[in-house]
Amino acid sequence: MTISASFIDYAKDVFSPFGEISVRRMFGGAGVYCDGLFFAILDDEAIYLKSDDETQREFERAGLSPFQYEMKDGSLASMSYYAAPGDIFDDADELKRWTRLALDAAARAAKFKKKPARKSPTASHARPTSFKAAKRSDA
Repeated sequence: MTISASFIDYAKDVFSPFGEISVRRMFGGAGVYCDGLFFAILDDEAIYLKSDDETQREFERAGLSPFQYEMKDGSLASMSYYAAPGDIFDDADELKRWTRLALDAAARAAKFKKKPARKSPTASHARPTSFKAAKRSDA
């Protein structure tokens, strides 16, 4: 799992028509973001695009393999990212089609992220009282 600086630059260039591209190194690979949406993974000089329930069949029909990584116990785990078709780098229409699928999946995933729960004023008062009551009963 290594990624070269030149490959990161290549990915930024390839996806630049779609928005502001940023890349963050992680775990030997890198995450690719377009306007803040995490839509691709770079790993071992390969690009994997985000999929979801709506787009996964497209990736599978094209015979593309999912992004997998090895767990500590030696088993393989998969993520909802699939290898990018090789022809997208030579065909602007295919690049647009597959990148749009990935960006749309990333946008849908971003909508489902939970916002941090806000504490109500009564909840903040209830916790110390409950904690103190629990401590008293332990004493």
